Amino acid sequence: MKLKSNFLTHIVDGEQVLVDVENKDFSGIVRNNQTAAFVVDCLSKETDINEIVDAMYNTFDAPKDVIKRDVEGVIDQLNSIGALE
Repeated sequence: MKLKSNFLTHIVDGEQVLVDVENKDFSGIVRNNQTAAFVVDCLSKETDINEIVDAMYNTFDAPKDVIKRDVEGVIDQLNSIGALE
C-alpha cells in the first residue's frame, strides 16, 4: 500500500497536515498527530502494515501490540478518505 500521489503533506507550525490537491473524493485537511505523521511518512513508498509497525517499534518506546493497533487505526482512517492506493 502507498499514499496516493494527489495527497500531499506539509508541516505547519510543527504539525503535519495532509491535503488532497485534486479534491475529487476528499476535500479537507487532515491534521496528523505524531503517530499518524509517522505512518503517512512511511506510506511515501510502497509498504505494508508490518513494515510500518516494525519501523515504529524501532523508533518509539511502546509495546508492539499497541503500535499495531494504532497503525491499523491510522490506515483505516486513510482508507476512509481514499488516501491509499
